[in-house]
Formats: sequence, C-alpha cells, structure tokens
Amino acid sequence: MPSFLNNLRTRAKGTSSVKKQKSSNDLKTNGNSHANGANGTINSRKSNSTLNSSMPGTSTPPTSEDSTSQTRGPQATTPPPLPTPRPGPRPTINTSKRYSMNQVHQQVLLIFGQIGDSSHRPLDGMVTVNHHQGRFPATAWPVSDSYFKALVHLEPGWNRIRLDFTSPKVSTTSSSIPAHSSFLNINYLPLVQLPPLQLAIILGSDSPGTYNAMPDRMQREGNGLELAVKKFRMAAYLWQAFTGEQMNRNGFGRRCFRFEDAWEPGTLSFQDWGTGQFRTQAKVHIIRSTKTVAEIRDLERAQQNHSGKKNGELFGIAAEAVKDYFKTQPGQKQYVSCLFLDSHWDPKAKMIRGHAALGGGDGDLQLGIFGSHALQSYPSSIEEVWQAFGDCTRTDTAFVANDCNESGSNWEAANIGIGAHLHETGHLFGCPHQESGVMLRDYVTFNRTFTCREPYSTRTKSPGQRLVMPEDECKWHRLDTLRFRFHPCFGIPIDNAPVGDGSVQVWTVDNGQGGVIATSKSGVAWAELYTEGDDVCRAWREWPEFENQYPRQVSLVESELRALLPKEKRNARLKLEIFSAGGGKHVVEDFNQLANQKNHRVRFPDGRWGYRGSKLGYSQMEGSEPHEVLLESAYIQTKLMLTVRVWHGLAVDGIEFIYEDTTSQLFGKRGGKPTDFNLDTRRGELLMGFALRAGLWIDGLQVLTSLGRTSEWFGNPHGGSGHTLMPPRGYTLGGISGSCAQWLDGLSLIIVR
Repeated sequence: MPSFLNNLRTRAKGTSSVKKQKSSNDLKTNGNSHANGANGTINSRKSNSTLNSSMPGTSTPPTSEDSTSQTRGPQATTPPPLPTPRPGPRPTINTSKRYSMNQVHQQVLLIFGQIGDSSHRPLDGMVTVNHHQGRFPATAWPVSDSYFKALVHLEPGWNRIRLDFTSPKVSTTSSSIPAHSSFLNINYLPLVQLPPLQLAIILGSDSPGTYNAMPDRMQREGNGLELAVKKFRMAAYLWQAFTGEQMNRNGFGRRCFRFEDAWEPGTLSFQDWGTGQFRTQAKVHIIRSTKTVAEIRDLERAQQNHSGKKNGELFGIAAEAVKDYFKTQPGQKQYVSCLFLDSHWDPKAKMIRGHAALGGGDGDLQLGIFGSHALQSYPSSIEEVWQAFGDCTRTDTAFVANDCNESGSNWEAANIGIGAHLHETGHLFGCPHQESGVMLRDYVTFNRTFTCREPYSTRTKSPGQRLVMPEDECKWHRLDTLRFRFHPCFGIPIDNAPVGDGSVQVWTVDNGQGGVIATSKSGVAWAELYTEGDDVCRAWREWPEFENQYPRQVSLVESELRALLPKEKRNARLKLEIFSAGGGKHVVEDFNQLANQKNHRVRFPDGRWGYRGSKLGYSQMEGSEPHEVLLESAYIQTKLMLTVRVWHGLAVDGIEFIYEDTTSQLFGKRGGKPTDFNLDTRRGELLMGFALRAGLWIDGLQVLTSLGRTSEWFGNPHGGSGHTLMPPRGYTLGGISGSCAQWLDGLSLIIVR
C-alpha cells in the first residue's frame, strides 16, 4: 500500500491537519493547497447521520455494476449515472473567512479525496457532488479502493458543496438525509482583469462543420459543429483544472489561465442540453478561414511528408484567420488556442490531413493549433469525463486515426488529443520542450489526473493502473510552472505589481565568490543550465521568494552551478538562461568565458579595475566600430558632471557628458538633434544609469539619476525591448562601452567600486 494512503487527510498540503473523525465512512477531501501564504485551501467538515442535507441532490445507492463500470466506455444509449434529487435546507456560509484560505479562480475545480481511513478495508462506490444551492446539476463520480477524483462546478462568490458517498457495501438510512457526507466551502473569484486564453474552432470556407467519427458514434451522438464546441470546451476546462492543481502542488497557489466567458446555453452538464439553461461559460469562437477544406488538407500533406516547402503554413493560415476575426490592433496581446475542425484521417495515405501540432508566436499574437482527428473521443460534459477516460473501445483506422500508434483505444485517443493540444498551448504560453511532463510526451497519461483507475492500455500492452495516485499522474514540469508563475495570464490578487521592465543584466566582477552577478529590478527568479548537446534543460537553480519579492541581485558561483550538473558534464561548456520575475531573461552562451575577468576588465587611470557589463545591441551594423569612454568624474575627484546631452533622431546617435570645467566626453557620434538633461548638483545628484529600448541597435534611451529622476525618452521609445542598466550594489557607474555605426548599435556599462 503506497505511503500516500496514510498521509492523505482533510487538509491542504503543508497546512495543519483538521481533526479526523473515527467513522470509517467519512469522506476526506484534498482539493488543493496553498504555499507562501497564497490561496487555495478548501475546508471540509464531516457530517454524521443526524446532519441535515445542505442542499438538494443526493444519490441513490448504485448497483454493483455501477460501481465497477468506470473501466468501460460509454455505451450507445447509456448516459452517465444521475443522482436522484432530494430537498434540504440551505446552510449558512461564513463569508468572513480569509482570502488566502479558501480562494480559487477557476470555474471547474479538480478535487480528490479518500473515503474513510486507510487502515480499513478499501471501498468502491460513488461520490455525488451536490453543487451550491442546487444551481448546477449534481454529478456522480466513481470511488475506487476508497479514493475518488471529481470536478466541481463553481459560481462566483462562496460555494457550499456537499459530497455524498454511497456503496452497496455500506448501510444507508431510509430517510432523505444522507448518512455519509462531507462539506466544502470554496470562494470562487474570477480574475476578469487578466488577459484570457481565447478558444477558437477554425473551419474552411466551404466546411460542412463536421469531424471524423466512427459510424456508430455518429449515429449515437452526431459529429457536427455544436457537439464539437461542447467537446472542445470540456477539454479546455480539463486543461484548466489540471493546470490549477499542478500549480498548487508546486507551491504557487491555485493560479491558472482564465477563459473569455459568455452568457449562453450551458453545455458543461448534459442535463442542461435539453432545457436550454443559460450559464456563464468559456466562449468558443467559430472562425471561417478564407481557405477551402481542400486547401487546408493539402497544405499539411507537405508538412507531414517533411518536404519543408509548406512546413507550418497551417500555422500561418490560423494566425491570419485569428487576426482578421479579432481585428487585432498593435499592442493588443492575445493568446489563442485553435482547433482545426476539418482535419481528416486519410486511411489510404495513412496520414492526418489538415492537422499540425504547433504553438508559439511573437509580437501581439501567441497561438497554438491542433487538429480534430481525436475529437470524437473527448467528453462533451462533466458527467462524461470519467467514462471517456475509461472507454476501451478499439480504434478502427478505417475511419479514425491512431495518432502516433498511441491512440489504440478511445481513452488513449482522448489523452493524445486533449494532452497534445495542451502541449501546444504550453508553447503558446512560452514553454519549451522539457525532459518530462506535458512538454515532453507525458500527456499519454493525462487521464490519470481525473481517474483513480486506469483500464487496459494498447500503448503499453498492460492491464493499466489499478490505483492511480498523484505521484502516478501526468505533470507540468517544474520549469513550466515557474514560467506560469510570472506569466500575465496566471496572476492572482496578492501578486505584487511588476517592477521595472523585467530585464536581466549580468556583471563580471571581483567579488570573491566566482566573479559574476546577475541583477534585475523585478527580481531574479531562476537560471537554467545547459551543457553542449543538451536539447532540453536538465539542471536549474531557483532563488527564494520572500514577501512576494525575488532577490534583485544574486551571485552566480561557477562551482555551485556546475555541482548541479551530472558528474560527466561538469567540465563541459556551460550555457545559462537567467529569468526574472518580470518575465525577462538573459542568455549567457559561455559562462566560463563570462566569468573570466580578463575578458571584461578595464584599468582606470587611478589604478582601480572596472568591469564591463552585458552588452545590449548586436554591434553588427555596416561600419560598426567599438567605442569606449571612462568617465573622468569617476576617477578625478574634482571633476563634476553637470549635463548629459543625448544626440538622437529615430535612434540614439551618441551620449555626451559635459563637466563643470566646460570639457566633455562623447560616446558615439553627434547626429540628429541634441537634448540636454541637467543634473541637480546642488543636491548631490549623480548619473546612475540608463533605461534603454534596444534590439539590433539602441533605439531609445532615458537618463536615470541617484535622486530617482528620469529624463524623457530620447530616440524611439517603442523600438526593441525594454532594459534597465544600473550598477549592482557596491558599484558605481564608471564608463560606457559598446559600438557605433550610423548610430549606436552596442552599449554596456563599465562599473567600478
């Protein structure tokens, strides 16, 4: 028996345990946890046979067939089990509970729990989730060896949820009061101020709006656009529930991306389909491409044949359609995950046409795309989730695809379709490939997040997992969750507002600890280590968060970093990618070369050593020549700088430093127009550094002073990306190094103690 069985209690991970009652039939739930004083704990309170029902909707005891049916797929005419409603009084909710103890930010929440104590014999049965005040239909979930997983639909504000357990092996009362119940109080706060993940289905201009499905499935449920929307929406809520739980387990609170919501006929419960009940739910946009179905399908034949001529054109078609549909304006960042409905399995060519699994983007559009070839296997409602992941119906490649030979049954096809599309959505959010998790191919076990038993697998030719515990589940890699922690789509109310531009600077210095310092105004969060030949990151270093702030300056000690690597790679060339809490990063291609002080030192006339920092700009313009200025005010005590004069036009041409004795020093050239920024020398104001806009060259510049003043922007304030150049603690600005062509195309600070 796994040790986890002895540790699961009605509490959040890392918090104090709630006192446990002795009844073997009590429900213990563990919906989420909180870390760093963040949000996420769900409080539960057990009931006994005399406790009144908190809301309508308890279930009748299932038959033995019901309690074991989770290993079989949905039948042609058998809907998911429905609980029988029973009336009951409404409970009172303590709305004075603290935000950090009960707050979640997603409409569909994943919970998992245990029935009774692990020391008693395991039980099978059903748990019925009775939603807040009965305003969402009750749903039933299987209990396997005393464990269950369930999805809970939430409404904005406080939600009082009751869980009822029934089993043929456990006695029940004849009254309407459930004998074995537990309660959850959850506060759902939608974060509508954050940018949403948009969901879109893309159709060819002449598409009939259908997708591939088995003939019996088409007859049973159809394969039209309306059902496609339901399935895609449900898959997206599974992404969200999975991601929220993973962020929570990684200690970042229950933070997750949100969807754009719409008020429309609800589809999350199939019990709403016939009534037309309106609900707030994720909007799925329907976008018609200018390309025909034939054009869409033919384009990706070239990609899958690896001819390279049309590689990725489907991504471009999606980007064009999305931009035209949303009327995207410059500066409006959008995140869109798309499903191409016209994907088609070609059994003769044995390829999926009109499908590409791609994600990424730049500028204002972050985009992920995937095909609909596995859509028939997706659940279309919450009630179908556990059944879809238990459907062992074999894949018939005369009609539908067995993607990568890993979709030999319906539940495995759902894993590939939902999981691989989530993989591309991970790229959309900035995640690269990883050594494990969703960003590798671990989504072949995506089902395990939502079920406690796994059926026979055609992929592994094994009987499946008898009992699935959290350690057996698919995961986001730790580095993915770190990226999400600082992504604008994943914020929570207790986060501090971003400080600075998020840029990272590195400095080679003689500090007695290895000679390299990394700084960022927004804080340095983590660094990824790569050795020669590494295609993914296998070692990294994190820095701790303290009171919602990451350290703004850290030392990078080579011996400590190399100790994180495997022994056989500790002497290899080391590449670093250093990430800030503001979403920026800095790449060090060769750390050994960076740490070599001889490459970065410069001797001042007074005998002190100065150190060149990391350079902005590529220094690759035609006619580019190196240029360096050691400020006389840095080594001559009687020299007083009065003015910084910036020469600029559409870029920055030069920077001139003017002294009290009327002499000056010029970095770059005099071009464009000059603008003076005067220092307040009566108050002892000094030049501290610069804010820059830079890419291939230096687009724009602001002067920063010791009194906290900033100048106006000189040059182009919108070009390139933002950076802040200021000396680290213990150092002052001693000069500027870089290069100049027609204008400045390289700039770094020289710092000195």
